[in-house]
Amino acid sequence: MSPRILLVEDNEELAAGIRHNLELDGYDVSWAADGPGGLEAARAAPPDLMILDVMLPGMDGFQVLRTLRAEGCTTPVLILTARGEEADKVRGFRLDADQYVTKPFGLLELLERVRSLLRKRAEEARAPAAVYEFGEIEVDTGARTVRRSGRPVSLTPKAFELLRALIRNEGRVVSRHDLLREVWGHRAAIVTRTVDSHVSELRQKLEDDPAEPQHIHTVWKVGYRFER
Repeated sequence: MSPRILLVEDNEELAAGIRHNLELDGYDVSWAADGPGGLEAARAAPPDLMILDVMLPGMDGFQVLRTLRAEGCTTPVLILTARGEEADKVRGFRLDADQYVTKPFGLLELLERVRSLLRKRAEEARAPAAVYEFGEIEVDTGARTVRRSGRPVSLTPKAFELLRALIRNEGRVVSRHDLLREVWGHRAAIVTRTVDSHVSELRQKLEDDPAEPQHIHTVWKVGYRFER
């Protein structure tokens, strides 16, 4: 079965060109022309990947992404926008976007980003499931669930992937650069404070005292180290 891609873009001519090239690459593509339509389409039939413009009528792309993530949607999202400012990129990644492409862009670049995200998702699906326990925390990588003292803990998709990456590297110092590459992809053009903000989320939800963490330690000027 071909991977299903939902394209949410209000420029009909641009959308037609993107859709045509994605379909030539073998993808099953559906299209929505505004924010509410994209949100409803993603809810009705969650795609394997979502390409989401920011400047949309009815509801902007950031609102669509925020709503989907709050509802537990883990679909990879590639933000597509004319905005190139770093602040907008940081905002998108803090809302758990997976990639960010700025208009104007080359179709070959877009297709490569799509392939990379879908390949990463397939690799994660094939990874063996495991359950990790530390303190009062239980992490089930197969079910993508986290519990603290038996109670569910809600994490954003990228925070969960970051936690899994830290656990996999238990006892070792992992640089912010390596975490960016492993969690957000080797071509993710984002700043290191994106990692820091997600680490802060993990500490707030998993540590007894986030100011004095027992499991996720900062290694000054280098990165982070996880210890059970």
